[in-house]
Amino acid sequence: MGWQRYSGFALPLLLLLLWQGLASAGVVQPMVLPSPLAVAERWWAALLPAQAYDAAQGSYWSWLFSGELPHDAAASLWRVLMGFLAGAIPALPLGLIMGASASAYALFNPLIQILRPIPPIAVIPLAILWFGIDELSKVFIIAYGAFFPILVNTLAGFREVERVQVRAAQALGANRYQVFRDVVLRSAFPFIIIGARLGMSMAFIVLVAAELIASSAGLGFMISDARYNFRTDQMFLGMACIGVLGFALNTLLLKLERSLLKWKPQ
Repeated sequence: MGWQRYSGFALPLLLLLLWQGLASAGVVQPMVLPSPLAVAERWWAALLPAQAYDAAQGSYWSWLFSGELPHDAAASLWRVLMGFLAGAIPALPLGLIMGASASAYALFNPLIQILRPIPPIAVIPLAILWFGIDELSKVFIIAYGAFFPILVNTLAGFREVERVQVRAAQALGANRYQVFRDVVLRSAFPFIIIGARLGMSMAFIVLVAAELIASSAGLGFMISDARYNFRTDQMFLGMACIGVLGFALNTLLLKLERSLLKWKPQ
């Protein structure tokens, strides 16, 4: 039914209404928890005509008119995408090799299990020591955080392939390439997408931590700067931007899965 498509927005809308009601009733101070309308005002003010900039000079709207919001969002998005790709490029083939070869699994798995519990935040000082405070250090930290979720799920996908399906394809005359393409890869691809989604989420988590340290642009830097200036509404705006970007990228990954796996029941 059509209403089911939009039913997931009912709970967030209810929470927003409750939040606005508490803020309007004065239950919480705006400095501690600004109302959703105050956060939306900072967001939508960027869409006002450029002539309104003069009237906004000296006010808190000037931050939006200065173009810092698009600049910070673009900087964070670029870092997430670069770090995600830098983590996925080695994770995917390594997961395939470990899933297909028992000897490769025995060789790499101990090292993977030692490194995997180390949180990406603990790598930040080492990344700054190795790469300085430029973009490369932030991309490295994000890649480190995204690498392990993608690797573990890719490995699980290739190890969970039903051997009966492989033997059935071989009995029907499929060669090794056809078995890999039509059976192994199709069976593992849902796991790969799940790993990519988890890796993307981890990339955003690590992004904020990386941008809080030695950064002059980005949504994490924006949140940190708002903390020093006691701008709670700007903090919520930065968090909302991160949520929107994460939601958009997750939706793209889901659409990719549906387009490549049309045979798979939803």
